[in-house]
Amino acid sequence: MKAKEIRELTAKELTDKLADLKAELFNLRFQHAINQLENPMRLNLVKKDIARVKTQIRANELKDAQ
Repeated sequence: MKAKEIRELTAKELTDKLADLKAELFNLRFQHAINQLENPMRLNLVKKDIARVKTQIRANELKDAQ
């Protein structure tokens, strides 16, 4: 997911997206542990998406505080 797409989401959508990404990361880690993961790079991509979403949530909080 691109940063531009993330910036366009509302606060509710961001929290939902974060929950989805965390669940996906959990499932990917489980698949990786039992050697059923097709694309190990997907782990890194999901982690980066989580960081992007968290960054945008924090930016929104700071903007609202001003």
